[in-house]
Amino acid sequence: MNIRSDYRLVLDFFDWACLRREPNLEALCIVVQIAAASKDLKTAHMLIRDFWAKPNFDVSLSFTHFVERLIYTYKDWGSDPNVFDIFFQVLVETGMLNEARKLFEKVLNYGLVISVDSWNLYLARLSNTADRLEMVMKIFSQFPELGICWNTASYNIVIHCLCRVGKIKEAHLLLLQMESRGCFPDVVSYSTIINGYSYFGEMQKVLKLIQEMQTKGLKPNPYTYNSIILLLCKTGKVVEAETVLREMMNQGIVPDNVIYTTLIDGFCKLGNVDAAYKLFDEMQDLNIIPDVLTYTAIICGFCQTGKMMEADRLFHEMLGRGLEPDEVTYTALIDGYCKVGEIKKAFSLHNHMVQMRLMPNVITYTTLSDGLCKSGEVDTANELLHEMCRKGLQLNIYTYNSIVNGLCKAGNIPQAVKLMEDMKVAGFHPDTFTYTTLMDAYCKTGEIVKAHELLREMLDKGLQPTVVTFNVLMNGFCMSGMLEDGERLLKWMLEKGIKPNAATYNSLMKQHSLKNNMHATTAIYKGMCVQGITPDSNTYNILLKGHCRARNMKEAWFLHREMVEKGFNLTATSYNALIKGFLKRKKFLEARELFEEMRRGGLVPDREIYNFFVDINFEEGNTETTLELCDEAIEWFLLAEAKNENK
Repeated sequence: MNIRSDYRLVLDFFDWACLRREPNLEALCIVVQIAAASKDLKTAHMLIRDFWAKPNFDVSLSFTHFVERLIYTYKDWGSDPNVFDIFFQVLVETGMLNEARKLFEKVLNYGLVISVDSWNLYLARLSNTADRLEMVMKIFSQFPELGICWNTASYNIVIHCLCRVGKIKEAHLLLLQMESRGCFPDVVSYSTIINGYSYFGEMQKVLKLIQEMQTKGLKPNPYTYNSIILLLCKTGKVVEAETVLREMMNQGIVPDNVIYTTLIDGFCKLGNVDAAYKLFDEMQDLNIIPDVLTYTAIICGFCQTGKMMEADRLFHEMLGRGLEPDEVTYTALIDGYCKVGEIKKAFSLHNHMVQMRLMPNVITYTTLSDGLCKSGEVDTANELLHEMCRKGLQLNIYTYNSIVNGLCKAGNIPQAVKLMEDMKVAGFHPDTFTYTTLMDAYCKTGEIVKAHELLREMLDKGLQPTVVTFNVLMNGFCMSGMLEDGERLLKWMLEKGIKPNAATYNSLMKQHSLKNNMHATTAIYKGMCVQGITPDSNTYNILLKGHCRARNMKEAWFLHREMVEKGFNLTATSYNALIKGFLKRKKFLEARELFEEMRRGGLVPDREIYNFFVDINFEEGNTETTLELCDEAIEWFLLAEAKNENK
């Protein structure tokens, strides 16, 4: 009592006494009270926490005694209400939420109120468990009557809790109510709601909230940008997502690994692996280290586009960095090697995967099965099917569909039909993909009637055909010269509200174009645009080649320019058609420009075009260019022929 005004001496004396024997509870509470009164809240917190960290004591009994001693020593030794706040915080931190609630009720009887910051800690701890949302909402709605004035942080905790369980509308309503209750939403409030709406793909609401933020002078933080980028990537708007990344960096905010991985994955799913790889290099230049997810995303991208050398290089780079690939990484590589026909390499990776104690799953085996089928090894694929069963893996519809697809590709339609029946016996119902695969096989063999029967059977079973199903049938009609039936199918689709895509129109356009009926081809193209269908690269190539055949070089040249502007690539046959068309019209300047453009793009002009430009360069005295073109022609044609003869 005599030294209580000398706080430093109190602590020294207490430490000295503790070395000799365990202090009693009252002595501990006295020192806690003096520490709180001296504004040394850190020491007060540590002393209480150390007491509750002791093992093997009766919590309920200790809690009762501690509260009694803390209240008993309060008046004479400090009278600082922070002491109860600190005790409350320690109870929350140690997970003793019921005891924390009892402490609040106890001190409330003495006219003391636990601070809002301490209650925020309680709410945050409580909200970590989804099934306690009801309790969180009850405390939040009832406690203002007991003197708790919630602040912005409190609202943010509850908003986060609501968003986490999918109650976005309720969270948004709470955001709107904040200002009327004397609290102002901050960037965290808005970012949490934006993230919630982003998860459910609500783009318009996200944009509206961002506009609201900017009106209030709030700048988005990395969490906000991450949510927007994720939503844009999910909806396929990856270019827009990269624009958001640039805006973020212009604001001086450094993106993290998650943002780059999201964008890399987005570009890879669009098939634009070059853009993804640029981002992969960029993040490393910024010392942002790629993790397993980043490597897996870019490896998947290279595998999907058949660039297996690049995928393999990144795989080994990943191993060199000490990162351990998972099932997804291996399955992506296995799928990639299967797609390019390197089945041995795919099985080698499967074996390596097993050696690494990673369990191949149904997707891995389905990928291997699909690869075997595409290589014509349908019997081996069936053996793999049985191996899966022996390993206790539950086959799924995708496994069966891969083998049905393989059998159809191998031309074994009767066996595919039999497997479809086996599926039913095994308890699997053929889906839209199964029927569409068989329909495609029948269409390619000219058996349109059987394909049409399958469509009827599919509809009778209540299966909804996709646009791919109709495209298969459309292609079948067109390949069999049944253009009127194809046009009737298109009309029926539009009447039934089934939206065709570019491929639907391309089948019709191609056949009319091959018949030199550019009037009908153009009419179909215009009808496509009226329906709001965006032409694809194939659409433009069909139109361009058609106009070249019809000697409409002005229209063909215009289409070429339009394709370049829109980022579409001409095929080698389109370039050849354009060049030959201009050569026939004596438009040598345009032909030469296209020839050079074609070579720069890595495409091979045909022999006739090479011969023409070899001759013209020789006549002009361009010896170096002549020799260069001769070397190219030898490499492309003579060596290729020699290789084919050796085979």
